[in-house]
Amino acid sequence: MAVVSPAKKMLGLCSSGNAATACVASTTSSRASPLASSQSRGTSLICRLPSVRLQSGTQGHSIQRRKIVCRNSTATQNDASVSVSGDGQDGVKHFLHIDDYDNKTIMKILDRAREVKAKLKSGDKSFKPFAGKTMAMIFTKPSMRTRVSFETGFHLLGGHAIYLGPDDIQLGKREETRDIARVLSGYNNLIMARLFAHKDLLDLAKYGSVPVINGLTDYNHPCQIMADALTIIEHKGYIDNVKVVYVGDGNNVVHSWLRFAAVVPIHFVCACPRGFEPDAGTVDLARSKGAKIDIVNDPMEAVKGADVVYSDVWASMGQKEEAALRLQRFQGFQVNEKMMEQAGPQAFFMHCLPAERGVEVTDGVIEAPNSIVFPQAENRMHAQNAVMLYVLGE
Repeated sequence: MAVVSPAKKMLGLCSSGNAATACVASTTSSRASPLASSQSRGTSLICRLPSVRLQSGTQGHSIQRRKIVCRNSTATQNDASVSVSGDGQDGVKHFLHIDDYDNKTIMKILDRAREVKAKLKSGDKSFKPFAGKTMAMIFTKPSMRTRVSFETGFHLLGGHAIYLGPDDIQLGKREETRDIARVLSGYNNLIMARLFAHKDLLDLAKYGSVPVINGLTDYNHPCQIMADALTIIEHKGYIDNVKVVYVGDGNNVVHSWLRFAAVVPIHFVCACPRGFEPDAGTVDLARSKGAKIDIVNDPMEAVKGADVVYSDVWASMGQKEEAALRLQRFQGFQVNEKMMEQAGPQAFFMHCLPAERGVEVTDGVIEAPNSIVFPQAENRMHAQNAVMLYVLGE
C-alpha cells in the first residue's frame, strides 16, 4: 500500500512455552518485497522457536524450527516460492492469487459465477452443493462485505460458515499459524482468511489440508477483482481488451489487477502519485507474463478512452494516521465529474468500497447512471460462490 518511512528497531518479547526471551525486531520499508505486508505498514512480530526438526502427525510435513528471532510479519519471494499456491498437496486447490491459474480456468470460474447467480436470482433454492459442509472464516481485519458475502453465499448454497474474529484466534500470537491451519482443516471443508500479513495466508495454505481462499491481505485482494471482472462482463458483454484505469494508491487491489492482467488480456493502467506506485516486482511479474500495463502519474491523461475508471480510498485500514499527508499528496487524483467527462461517455465508474465520498471520489460520480459500484459490490458474493465451487470440486 503506502510508502512509509522505515520503522525504528524495536525491542519485543517472544515466548516459547513458559520461557520469555527478549529479542529485537528488525523492520524494513513497506516496499522492500513484492509480497511485503505487515499490519497496514505497521509492525507485527513473529517468533521462531529453537532449532529442532519435527515430523508432524499424519500430514508428514517436515518442519525446521529456527533460532528464536522476532521479525516483521512480511512475506518474501522465497516465502512465496515454498508456499502452496494453485493446486496444493494431494490435489487441494487454493485461491491465493489470480495468476496461480490460467486464462481458461479463470474464465471458467467467471462463467460459473454468472450461471449460479442466474439460478439464485430466479428464486431456485434447490442448488445446495455445500450441504453438510462447513467453512471457517478467519478475520484479522474486520469487514462488512467480505463477511456478509462469503457467509451468505455459503449458506445459500447449503453450507454453514463460522466467523472467527481477531480475538477468537489471535493468529500467530496465541497459537502458531501452522497449528491453526491443521486444526481448522480437521473441522472444516474450507478456510477463508482476511488478513494483514500475506505470509500468514501462505502458511495457512502450506500447512492446511483443505482449500484456502484469500479474502484479502495487505498484498492482494483476488476475490474483489474476480467480482470486478464479473461486473465488467455483465455491463460490457466481454472482458478481453477492456481498458481499466485505476486512479489512486498502488495498493493490494492494484496488485490483484496486475496479476489478473497477467492471465486475461486487458489493458490495465494505474495512475498514482509519485512514491505511491504498486510493487515493482509485481509489475515486472505481470509484464513477464505478457500483461499490458502502464504505471503513470497523470490521471487526466490516463483516463482518456477508459472503459472503466476505478478508485479506492487513499488511506486504507491501518494507514489512517497518514490520511492528512495523503490528502495533500493525492491532490488531483479525485475521480470527479470532470475526470469522468475526460474518460468519455463509454466509461463506467467502479469502486471496491467503502468509499470516502468527497475525498477520492465525488458523490455525483458514485450516484451517476454510469456508476456500477453497487452491482460490483453484490457480485462479491456471486464471484466468491464460483471460487468456492471450484476449489471444492463442485
